[in-house]
Amino acid sequence: MHSHGHAHSHGNIASSKVMRYSVVATLIYVGVTVVAGIRAHSLALLSEAGHNVTDVLALLLSWVAIFVQTRPPNATKTFGYHRAGVLAAFVNALTLVLIAFYIFYEAALRFYQPVEVHPRLMIWVAVAGMVMNGVISWFLFRTGRDVNLRSAFIHQLGDTLSTGAVIVGGWAILWTGRYWIDPLLSLGIGCLILWSSLGIIRETLNILLEGAPSGMSTEKIVATISAIEGINNVHDVHVWSLGSETHALSCHIGIEDIPLSESDIILRRVNDLLAAKFHIHHTTIQFENNACEIAHGCVIPVSRSHDHQHEHM
Repeated sequence: MHSHGHAHSHGNIASSKVMRYSVVATLIYVGVTVVAGIRAHSLALLSEAGHNVTDVLALLLSWVAIFVQTRPPNATKTFGYHRAGVLAAFVNALTLVLIAFYIFYEAALRFYQPVEVHPRLMIWVAVAGMVMNGVISWFLFRTGRDVNLRSAFIHQLGDTLSTGAVIVGGWAILWTGRYWIDPLLSLGIGCLILWSSLGIIRETLNILLEGAPSGMSTEKIVATISAIEGINNVHDVHVWSLGSETHALSCHIGIEDIPLSESDIILRRVNDLLAAKFHIHHTTIQFENNACEIAHGCVIPVSRSHDHQHEHM
């Protein structure tokens, strides 16, 4: 017996609009930063432009994933394309790790070979970038909690913090003339980006490996189902995520030898409870009314003659 729910398209439309505007705004900022970096002879601004190019790629990847994951199931992709967003988030998180280590590398070089910059121009360009990245981050945060959107949000938040650090570093350099302040701030930003990206990697790997959703207890699910009237036992339970917000469950439930109409009432109660308490809307449930054994993850019915032999052994 099978039950499932469908995702709402309104959230995907809103996410698509946010992604589109974010890509356009980031591309404009990249152009401005490159021109300003060349005019100011600032390696910091040119590096910031390169960093924002990776954000454009990340946003494009997330944008494409939004369209792909809403495609309906077909004969070859029976679960649809929910994992497209998860894969995009995984790739984005990996690029964040690379960016973080590149920041560490550049910071180490600048400790030994400080780069002279024009702090005033650096500050004004960074202010514009901070405003833009902050607005994009806010809209991504408001749009949804999908792991794909959150990975894009982490990218933009990292940019907001990095441009904020450029502003602080610019003022500090302007007043003190000490160029090592910039790489010191960069190290802190790199650590924050690395910590955030590792969290996304752990979550996406858990989904791709079909682990139980984060914060969801299989034991609690079994106990909740077992408490429903008419259910004798629950076993062979599997819980996994199709996407970051789409969870699925399959299990075997032992019941008495009752009419199909009565078992259908039990099935509806199980599905309603799973949806209300655990946000599980896609279920595959098999009812059984005979004794069974579990071997290697599969349920093997045990005949009455087999039971009789065990009793006399």
